[in-house]
Amino acid sequence: MSDSFLSASILLLLLFDPFGNAPVMTVLMKDVPPERRRRVILRECFAAWLALVLFMYAGESVMRVLQLSETSLGIAGGVLLFLIALRMIFHQPDGVFGEWSGGEPFIVPLAIPLIAGPSAMAMVMLLVSREPERFYTWLGAMSAAMAITTVVLLAAGPLIRRLGERGTAALERLMGLLLCAISIEMLLAGIRNFIDTL
Repeated sequence: MSDSFLSASILLLLLFDPFGNAPVMTVLMKDVPPERRRRVILRECFAAWLALVLFMYAGESVMRVLQLSETSLGIAGGVLLFLIALRMIFHQPDGVFGEWSGGEPFIVPLAIPLIAGPSAMAMVMLLVSREPERFYTWLGAMSAAMAITTVVLLAAGPLIRRLGERGTAALERLMGLLLCAISIEMLLAGIRNFIDTL
């Protein structure tokens, strides 16, 4: 599941959920002047990327200080993914991550946790902890997924108008279904690792 650049990129792209976040972002940006929206989206995506890079660098140290194992992180990541996937499949009126107050987004809630949420942070930490020698592969995969997310969010207005409300909802549910399957696989892998240590 995490042994290649492509699979890691796809997994992280599902976690960033650009299509699911596009409608949320449109609502968050409704009070932002049109000429500023592009700049705000770029700033928020860069903030999310920077937060994930920090987690990638400090992930091993954080795990060591908190005495976390790869198994516990994998199970926790799987549980988080599963809960998020359920909210994507069974549409919630307040969105996947809950309701947010208005104003121009600054780091919260667009960068964190909508794009770089707990599950994405746990995933980059898990990738690096499993194969630290491939750090730059994971960094490249995360950067590629973030670049695609940025492009989708920049095109959110025209994209939502083209897909329509039903098309966007269907796409989000499809991504939720894929994420659900991935989360179950993560849980099973974590349980197998735990059983092996007994």
